Amino acid sequence: MANQYDYDYDVLYLGSGHGTFDGAIPLVQSGAKVGVVEADMIGGTCPNYGCNAKITLDAPVALSREVERLAGVVDGKLTINWAKNVAHKNDVIKGLPGMIGGLLDSVGIDVFHGKGSFQDAHTIVVDGQEKTADKIVVSTGLRPHRLDIPGTELAHDSREFMDLTELPKNIAIIGSGYISMEFATIANAAGANVTVLMHSDKALRSFYQPYVEQVIADLEDRGVKFIKNANVSAFVRNGDQFDVEYGDDDKLTVDWILDATGRIPNVEDIGLEKVGVKYNAHGVIVDDHLQTSVENIYASGDVIDKTQPKLTPTAVFESTYLCKLFSGQTSDAIQYPVIPSVVFTSPRIAKAGVSVEDAEKQGLTVQTNHLPDDWYRQVDNETQGDDTLIFDKDHHLVGVTEVSEQADNVINTLLPAMEFKFGAAELGRLVYLFPSISSATWGQL
Repeated sequence: MANQYDYDYDVLYLGSGHGTFDGAIPLVQSGAKVGVVEADMIGGTCPNYGCNAKITLDAPVALSREVERLAGVVDGKLTINWAKNVAHKNDVIKGLPGMIGGLLDSVGIDVFHGKGSFQDAHTIVVDGQEKTADKIVVSTGLRPHRLDIPGTELAHDSREFMDLTELPKNIAIIGSGYISMEFATIANAAGANVTVLMHSDKALRSFYQPYVEQVIADLEDRGVKFIKNANVSAFVRNGDQFDVEYGDDDKLTVDWILDATGRIPNVEDIGLEKVGVKYNAHGVIVDDHLQTSVENIYASGDVIDKTQPKLTPTAVFESTYLCKLFSGQTSDAIQYPVIPSVVFTSPRIAKAGVSVEDAEKQGLTVQTNHLPDDWYRQVDNETQGDDTLIFDKDHHLVGVTEVSEQADNVINTLLPAMEFKFGAAELGRLVYLFPSISSATWGQL
């Protein structure tokens, strides 16, 4: 792939996460010369201090819940050793940056460590060095939002939580999105006293609220406190502890504060304004080819302003789409598949496709199942859990949402039926392992 003006690279990526490396590696194999600029750790958030780290810390929680459900069948009570859990997490993820960096190196991708910024539409400056490219992809991801209140520097973010070598006894979590609910689950299971201070009266607002309420009720039964409409106004040092000031004149004293009020796009200080790339508070604005307002500049991953979920699988899909676009394998607009979402609480909440609310507005068929009624869920004594299946007029599955210990596996199982619009003939050709969660899941259709 020869570029027109003898640039250093055909494609230069700003950032090295899933919005980059999943597509950059095959792009080189198509003949392109590729460079990557990374200001932090190779691989970005997900492998280093996001999904991979989180699910490793959660594994003992899921195990302890299963033992709890089988109490009497299995004797004994499990406790989570926090220090060893974090050490295990570090062991699991420590090799990932090197592995990803090795993959980039193995195909000849040049990696520049440092903060990159646009000099012009074809030039990125890294530590005073100019790197030019025919096309540039902005893939700088998201970072934790920090509350703009007095004492905000006294709070911590998700990355710091996952590196705690000792678990604080009393923890305040500000916010009630993915990170808040997942870390409240983990910290509570590991023995901390957790208080979640909510911005409004609803948690996980993009999920089906009756199922969210089940998760909240379970956490409350386990001792997690939820303060709705908290209106947090300040963090104040109080000796060795910290006060969270909220409400009209209320105060909560804790040992540690997690600011889990969301994540915001990394769009500042990279020269977007200088070259005319348009963005807003939700991220970089792109068209249906992931092209920004500047013709040769594209964006990929969580930094994009989009309606699709800002999740790793979305970034992977966008990155591989750009590979196909740049290598001439397609000129079509991006066509997103059905992208699922999950919150790794216990029980988990997962969803994909048409929401229950939209289904009711559209007059689609909505079917609900109380999962403990299924014999397979009784194998490990699941006592809570429901799902909602949504069908079109031809009985194609178009949406599903579930709350259960197996919700993530269930949604993964059903994705092909939604993406490829399986009808009775296709479903009749599926022979699944029995007994299994997949068998139980397909049986509902």
